[in-house]
Amino acid sequence: MIHFHRVTLEYPRTKTKALYEINLEIKKGEFVFLVGHSGAGKSSLLALILKRLEPTGGAVYFGGENLKGVRGDKVALHRRRIGVVFQDHQLLQNYTVEENLTFVLRVLGVNQTEWENRVTRSLRLVGLVHKKRAYPEELSVGESQRVAIARALVGDPQVILADEPTGNLDPANALAVLEIFKAVHARGATVLMATHSRELVEAYPQRVVVLKAGQLVRDEKVGAYSLS
Repeated sequence: MIHFHRVTLEYPRTKTKALYEINLEIKKGEFVFLVGHSGAGKSSLLALILKRLEPTGGAVYFGGENLKGVRGDKVALHRRRIGVVFQDHQLLQNYTVEENLTFVLRVLGVNQTEWENRVTRSLRLVGLVHKKRAYPEELSVGESQRVAIARALVGDPQVILADEPTGNLDPANALAVLEIFKAVHARGATVLMATHSRELVEAYPQRVVVLKAGQLVRDEKVGAYSLS
């Protein structure tokens, strides 16, 4: 599904390497925790998958296609295959919960006759159907993050990328969010979650990829990890 072949990412202005010689393959249907300290390269790796950044060396493949050849309008088509969840929810403040989700469906070109069913299905998965008329300011932090997850899921993406999705949450809400991602994974989605939370990794033993100073230093299926 996703393949990094000797990928290096260097920021030309500072000549610093965010990633160095990354070799990584994520198969369809896998759940992978991407862990490491702040600055380890987690967000950069996710940005390469989304084509928000371009590698300065090596190649990134998605579904067997080298993303280097994905240009112009094809970039938007590529991103439609991916659902993204950020630490800061990035909800549209003047839109209701329902409108935040239908905005995505409109951009994706989904037929309007499908909107209600898709919105209800996504909100039911995160337990917030009763909040669909609410505005973001009326939601708790935990609820806002669950809406952000529902928004990422409403387009039925092949892959879910989550960049520190529980970073602003207390332990109880963080575990509740993890339960949602577990349910999404159980339905067959490929999930790549960047996190520095040991508790999340221990709560759902899956494959763990550890980055340190831009290098991949561990890749194994365990229920606990060390960043030392």
